[in-house]
Amino acid sequence: MKRSLTTTDSIPTYFVKTATIVLLFLGSVGIVGGSFLLRKTFSSTAETQTITDISRYKEIRNHLWSNQAPIKHFPTDIPGNASNVRVVYSPAFSQSGSYFQLRLKQSPQNIEKLLLHYREISQYKYIGGNTNDHANLPNGVPTTFFYTSDSHQDSFPPSYEILVLDAHHKGSRDFKWNHGDTSGVAIDRSASEIVYWAEDW
Repeated sequence: MKRSLTTTDSIPTYFVKTATIVLLFLGSVGIVGGSFLLRKTFSSTAETQTITDISRYKEIRNHLWSNQAPIKHFPTDIPGNASNVRVVYSPAFSQSGSYFQLRLKQSPQNIEKLLLHYREISQYKYIGGNTNDHANLPNGVPTTFFYTSDSHQDSFPPSYEILVLDAHHKGSRDFKWNHGDTSGVAIDRSASEIVYWAEDW
């Protein structure tokens, strides 16, 4: 009688321990898998928010970019005679800022006029490089990366003149460019190309 009671008691204990171990294992697999899926979902959401569709240029220019002041130099419409047109727009997401670029090729005469005009009204001038290069120069300001490049290069080649039209820092005295916005153009006279850009972070 004693023996059968002990056997009967040990069976539920064995099953309870086994079930607990299985449940703990499945729970940890679920947490790890769930966090992986969440991270994947958020990163693909951020990726899909970047717009490169040229047909949406007016929508970005007039509606999606909320502060119109930094993009007032962008053309209202993509010029009919423009070629090699590229558009990149990325809205602010989590800790990242937003940026907007329009790159296009025009006649050498048009590019020359634009270059003279923007040189006259620019606040800062740089040759090639990217925002990190420019911000780290003495009295430098952040600019932009070459988002509309045909390659994976994030810097403008030395053939580009980067002209900053506006730059506002919104950070602290110790780290004034922690937040801010800049806008301007990058012009490659030899390729007859202009890149209109605006950044906000």
